[in-house]
Amino acid sequence: MPSVLINNTPTSIKDDCNLQQLITIAGYENQRIAIALNGEFIPKAQYSNTQLNHNDAIDIVKPIGGG
Repeated sequence: MPSVLINNTPTSIKDDCNLQQLITIAGYENQRIAIALNGEFIPKAQYSNTQLNHNDAIDIVKPIGGG
């Protein structure tokens, strides 16, 4: 079973997992987020087409309001 890093935490995924599936697994399904895969931000429109590989590093970030 492949393993990826989500915000520096090792996480096991199934072999054919894509970014959209990972969002659901990680509990970010209905949240405003941005995702970087191995240091590159991925457009939301490409989440379901972006397959994950063993040892990928995924950074999930949420916007922070301020003012």
